[in-house]
Amino acid sequence: MSLRLVIFDVDGTLVDSQADILASMQAAFGATGLAVPAREEILAIVGLSLPQAMARLAPKADKTARAEMVEAYKAAYLALRAEKGTPDSSPLYPHVRKVLDQLHAEPDTLLGIATGKSRRGLDKLVDGHDMRPLFVTQQCADDHPSKPHPSMIEAALSETGVEPHRAVMIGDTSYDMDMARSAGILAIGVTWGYHDAERLRDAHLVIDDIRLLPGLLTQIWEQTA
Repeated sequence: MSLRLVIFDVDGTLVDSQADILASMQAAFGATGLAVPAREEILAIVGLSLPQAMARLAPKADKTARAEMVEAYKAAYLALRAEKGTPDSSPLYPHVRKVLDQLHAEPDTLLGIATGKSRRGLDKLVDGHDMRPLFVTQQCADDHPSKPHPSMIEAALSETGVEPHRAVMIGDTSYDMDMARSAGILAIGVTWGYHDAERLRDAHLVIDDIRLLPGLLTQIWEQTA
């Protein structure tokens, strides 16, 4: 049996957390008295690790101010999740859980995560949605350089023993697609997240409905067997 690995981004791919992301970014900029960027600017950096995101959104702020913004963002995000609960704070997109369960039930398919979230944030999310048993490898910003560096995918491949040609990355941003290409695996973009189709131009494949994913993966595995 030849194992295959399906790696998922989180925000904008599995869960729609944009309301809390926007509110937390407002708190971050408010902590330093800076003007809050437009919604489109904020969503454009989703997927990057927080320090890199702040550097892009506030390039004129010094390191001390950006560090303060990072901490303010984390505090606001945690407070919102505690107030609303994970299912309401970061709801799963339609049909996501059914597709994850379907893929997890395949004995030769392994599922993984590669996210710009912190370990604490990722733990809260997977436990809040009771998804921890689904993912055999969970890579996050605390342990790796920010996307699009391939480190997260390389670690996931190493942990699972899966060859690159038997792995795919599923994500909604250009950072996910660039990361996958850098790691030598197939990049599948999804259109329901935070980057539009134009920014997903480096994806090998793009889907508009997660229910199409199992069938698409079957075709991919047949071609790479």
